[in-house]
Amino acid sequence: MSRVAKNPINIPDNVDLNINDGVVKVKGSKGELEFELPASISLDIQENVITVKYDESNQKSIALGGTTRSLVSNMIIGVSEGYEKKLELIGVGYRAKASGKLLELTLGFSHPVKYQLPDSVDVETPSQTEVVLKSYNKQILGQVAAEIRAFRPPEPYKGKGVRYSDEHVKRKEAKKAAGAG
Repeated sequence: MSRVAKNPINIPDNVDLNINDGVVKVKGSKGELEFELPASISLDIQENVITVKYDESNQKSIALGGTTRSLVSNMIIGVSEGYEKKLELIGVGYRAKASGKLLELTLGFSHPVKYQLPDSVDVETPSQTEVVLKSYNKQILGQVAAEIRAFRPPEPYKGKGVRYSDEHVKRKEAKKAAGAG
């Protein structure tokens, strides 16, 4: 029995949800998303509350029930409130500048890194060392944040690099030189 799939999902008033031929379409003020339901899963909607129905005798169906519930819930939150990820640039001379859908990063390379954002992701740079990504699609947002972080992941000795604002980097101690004598 999936504990996640048992939780009902409330649909806010500003969100439209339609299910047609196994495809769930969610529309809200921030955008529109769709998801194809797995064959063994169905959604039951009653008075703005969604319940996930699945075959409790099949292990794969139980697992898909929880996954489907999370994905549909994330879609509803995304189109109504949206998601945001914050990245920090730590290092001397590390800077970020956003212009439209282009993010220009100076990360200590011989050239600035130019990153073209997908249409569904917006970027802000409140300061030169902060990047705020916003989107209604949680999956694409996480992917974009991971790709930007991958340009210069935080290193454990000085902690320099691009990191998530809530990320803790384990620091290591530098090797000590052997004493002469």
